[in-house]
Amino acid sequence: MIKVTSYKSDNIHTYGLGATVAMEYLLKNRDAVKGIILHPGFRSEETIAKIKDICGNDIPISTEEKPFNILSKKDNCFVICVIEKKKARLNDGNHMVLVNPSNCGNLGTIVRSCLGFGVKDIAIVGKTAADPFDPKTIRASMGACASVRIEVFDEFSEYAGRFPSNNLYPFMLDGSTKLQETTINKPFSLIMGNEATGLDPLFQKIGKPIRIEHTSNIDSLNITIAASIGLYEATKTC
Repeated sequence: MIKVTSYKSDNIHTYGLGATVAMEYLLKNRDAVKGIILHPGFRSEETIAKIKDICGNDIPISTEEKPFNILSKKDNCFVICVIEKKKARLNDGNHMVLVNPSNCGNLGTIVRSCLGFGVKDIAIVGKTAADPFDPKTIRASMGACASVRIEVFDEFSEYAGRFPSNNLYPFMLDGSTKLQETTINKPFSLIMGNEATGLDPLFQKIGKPIRIEHTSNIDSLNITIAASIGLYEATKTC
């Protein structure tokens, strides 16, 4: 079994915490799974049997408590999936583009929404953006990270240069067009900004800026909600 250590971004492995996440990787991205660790207190014989059946003889399984003390302080985590980190390359087509996302939980939630609406290619822009391989991201995605392609770009220009045919839709509070009045043409790139600061004003000159109209009772929507609304509108006619 691979030695478990506290996660760092330069590690060659990451971890999926929880039985649901582990099963998603075993079923959707088995080649990335390098080991399964079961907690001695895990009592779900049916789930254990499924895990053992999928792992067969080529994915090692161990039962030990120490890795859980290192990686998870929650009492309801009974399975750890050891995952090899593999860089992905986006396919042509519809994309979610996240510029400088800072929170791994938000990132994971957006990944799950993307998969739910059929957008399997996600660009992350920014040298200091949240880590898509962080166990917090993977757990928040409920294992959806196993089924999508996520590529990191240092600059937005690098992303845009790779996909010149995509229709760009920056989501901005001061965007000139309401989302419900916008026809989103495919292939699309839905561009979301940082949770606290949004997109740089320079994005007003990129593509077709749009906004999600809401009442003055709030100043803005949470990025995970905004992303889900954008995904729904962009894919509802698919």
